[in-house]
Amino acid sequence: MDSPPLYLPLLMLTSLLSLWQGAEARSLFTIDSVTLKLNPSGEVDSGTFVDLNCEVSISHDQSHPLTHSFNFLRDDVLVYSKNTTEPAVLHQLTPARAANSGAYECRVIVQDKSKGSRTQRLTVKGLQTPVLQVTSQILFEGDELAATCTAPEESGSLLFHFYQDQEKIKQVMAGGNSVETRLELKHAGDKHLRCYFEIIMLPDAGRSNNSNTVKVMVKELFITPIMNILPGKDVIEGAIVEFVCRVVNPPPNVAVFLTKDKRVLKTASISLSHKLRVLAEDSGEYVCKADRGNVQKEAYESIKVKELFSKPVLVMEPRDVFEGELFTLNCYTDRNSPEIINIWDMKYSLYRNQVLLTSGGNYSATAHPSLNGNYSCQAQAQDIFKNSTQIVLKAKVPVSVPLLSVVGGRLILGKPFQLQCQSDNGSLPITYTLLSPHRRAEFRVVRSPKDLALFNITSIHRSTDIHSFSCKAENNPSQPHRESSGEHLRRTATIIEPVSRPVLTVTPNMGNVAEGEDLTLTCTVQRGTPPITYTWYHTTSALPLLSKTTNDMRGSHSVQGVSREHGGRYYCVTNNPSNDSKSSAMVTVGVKLAGWKKGLIAAFCILLTVSLIIIIIIVKKGLLPFRRKRTVELSVKPASTKTDETLRLTHGEVNVTPGVMGRSVWSDHVSGSESDDQTSEGTSEVPEPQYTEVHPQEVDPTRAPVKKGTDMVYSEVRNSMQGSVEYAQLNHNDHESEEPDQEHESEPEPEPEPGSEQDRQLE
Repeated sequence: MDSPPLYLPLLMLTSLLSLWQGAEARSLFTIDSVTLKLNPSGEVDSGTFVDLNCEVSISHDQSHPLTHSFNFLRDDVLVYSKNTTEPAVLHQLTPARAANSGAYECRVIVQDKSKGSRTQRLTVKGLQTPVLQVTSQILFEGDELAATCTAPEESGSLLFHFYQDQEKIKQVMAGGNSVETRLELKHAGDKHLRCYFEIIMLPDAGRSNNSNTVKVMVKELFITPIMNILPGKDVIEGAIVEFVCRVVNPPPNVAVFLTKDKRVLKTASISLSHKLRVLAEDSGEYVCKADRGNVQKEAYESIKVKELFSKPVLVMEPRDVFEGELFTLNCYTDRNSPEIINIWDMKYSLYRNQVLLTSGGNYSATAHPSLNGNYSCQAQAQDIFKNSTQIVLKAKVPVSVPLLSVVGGRLILGKPFQLQCQSDNGSLPITYTLLSPHRRAEFRVVRSPKDLALFNITSIHRSTDIHSFSCKAENNPSQPHRESSGEHLRRTATIIEPVSRPVLTVTPNMGNVAEGEDLTLTCTVQRGTPPITYTWYHTTSALPLLSKTTNDMRGSHSVQGVSREHGGRYYCVTNNPSNDSKSSAMVTVGVKLAGWKKGLIAAFCILLTVSLIIIIIIVKKGLLPFRRKRTVELSVKPASTKTDETLRLTHGEVNVTPGVMGRSVWSDHVSGSESDDQTSEGTSEVPEPQYTEVHPQEVDPTRAPVKKGTDMVYSEVRNSMQGSVEYAQLNHNDHESEEPDQEHESEPEPEPEPGSEQDRQLE
């Protein structure tokens, strides 16, 4: 039988462990309390052994103990940790030092629960006394001494202080309880060294006691140098001077230096010698310095060198030379020692860019770019050579004829613009002057390549005015200025004339445009630089109807097939590169009705009228039998002065108009069309109007007389198409203005006699 794989036992062990952990995880428990005890507690001396005992009480449902994680914290920083099933853990400080001071707490963690104890404070008084050690107790001044300060039983970060007698000489921070450093003892004599320390994180702990004192002897270094100058300290140029610098009976590792004005001339070990052919500028103080470690000793001597001749001077005339002009170079010396040399013993040479130009002190030439460079001269006497200060020659370039231009390349008539005057060639500074017969001359000085000669012009109103400007430039007072005219402006500048106010015309004449016709809007300007942009607007919309650009002085826009909505006010706006828009006056366009629409409307009206007549005739024919059977009665009462008296009939009302001059005036309440229709029918079946002559009843003499004109009343009774009788109203002259007598009004009217004609009926 094959043996099982090797990983099976490990897998089984892992499964059992997981089951045990799962069982523990599912256990029920609570942490009752955590107690921390310090023995001894409170305040103790440094070096005391202190026990920290932490106990935990847990209630749970398991038969086996739970695993506890004990964590000891000092000032919330973990200092010790242990996992155990025991209910208590002991942590010891053996011994306790000042760094162990602080607030201690024990926190127990069981699975996902934790509980902490009450805080206990421990204060450890006192610091250990440190120990100082040095590598040597005898050394020379300037040497460094290796020193070590140690506090082996302290813990934490320590700050060590080192003292020489009563003077603090160094301070060193260490991460542990010991530090090694090097101390520099500068002065000779017996020195007493000591150290002490402080705990950085516990400033309240104070400082430790001083360490043991170490005595060190510092010996003086006898390395003071000696300097000699041969043949002496006062010499004439060209003499050979020797400088000797040395140290007598020096200790090992001594070096000497010869310096002047902080410049090292020579260096050697123990001693040196330096020879120099001196010049006047070699006068001054020299230093001989001996150096060993950090110790330096110095000796000082000065010499004075008399000039054999002075430094040569190179002069150029003129100092500012222009190309094409003559210039001269002259080299000379101001002073010399006549007792040694005379003026004829001096020799001069001229150099350009360190290359010999001529042997002699004078040189003349015409300035040219090829002669530009650095010039110098050299004077020689008795093997003494002296060079002058260099002169840089860069011949200036005469100014060229300036060019006058418009800034931006274009100008607009009537608006401000700028003119620029500039020469292509010419050395700075250049003075530019703008001239014009209509204004005072203006000046601009250009001193750097970044400067521009710009002139502000208010405006010009004619393009020919640009020719009146001219510009002159000069950079050499000894030469005439160069001048240019405004002709160049005419060729290079773009002159723009703004458009004049446009005029808008309409074709055909405004007010005579009929629907369906074409309308042409023409916008015209008298002046303006093309291209010109024409834009047409209708006041009913803020958007343009059309915008187009052309070189013509006139632009047109056509509206095809005008309709009613095209009526209204129009205007046009013109613009050109001047960006100065002009608007025309408003033009009102009226749109008439099209001719065919007028004819159509007339035909429709005629057709409608004919249709109405036909309808009326048909209606009347339908009502004719009914009208024959209908009778109309008219009752007429005597005329009286009562206001608004009316006759009421049995089947209708009749308007009665008083007779005038014995004739009857009939009320015209029936439409003319109706009477025409009745006449045109020409049939005997239509009854003629019935008239009734009414004779007024004789009036009682005692009553008020009836006003003349009311003796006879006629009434025309006409039946309407609907079969109703219109009202006939008795009209009495001035009856509204004359009030009837109260007495008469109270009297009752007499009853009409039988057989009176007032009782007649009209059929």
